[in-house]
Amino acid sequence: MYIVIEGIDTAGKSTQLDILQKKYPNAIFTKEPGATKIGKELREMVLNGRAKSKLAEMFLFLADRAEHIEEVVLPNKDKIVISDRSLISGIAYAKELPLEIVTSLNLIATNNTLPTYIVLLELSREELTKRLSAKENDNIESRGIEYLLEIQNRLKESINLLKINHIFIDAKEPIEKIANKINEFITNSKK
Repeated sequence: MYIVIEGIDTAGKSTQLDILQKKYPNAIFTKEPGATKIGKELREMVLNGRAKSKLAEMFLFLADRAEHIEEVVLPNKDKIVISDRSLISGIAYAKELPLEIVTSLNLIATNNTLPTYIVLLELSREELTKRLSAKENDNIESRGIEYLLEIQNRLKESINLLKINHIFIDAKEPIEKIANKINEFITNSKK
């Protein structure tokens, strides 16, 4: 089982992943970008704004994704793998290119390996504004609210395009309520 937690920056992915780690102590927890040796370097390059071209940024993420699938996901396909982000983010954040082209590139990078289940934590404009104003923003977060909301819409489009089993959850709900919805979704989907 390959489970992915998706959402734009500040949606609460880390909090929910911490809860899942307690609930599934034997699962393999991973993230994109940065779960592999090469991935850590690529992640730093992107978050520090070293890639000036959006196209170069996308290809750095694709390289990380290919390594991640090869080194983490496929060797553990007989276990539960829970990831912070996936190709869904890769497709959504590469918004300069049409969805279909970026999807094809991501499917090549992942060797057509798709998540079994996706949880998308959604933020309203008001909640996103509140959360971003309460922290120092990295290179991607500093692109602004409109940019992040556009990414969130592309996350949803990507999930629907690939027809992956998913649930969309309002990230403003209480942490425990979100955790219960995620657990219920995973448990019921396994049956």
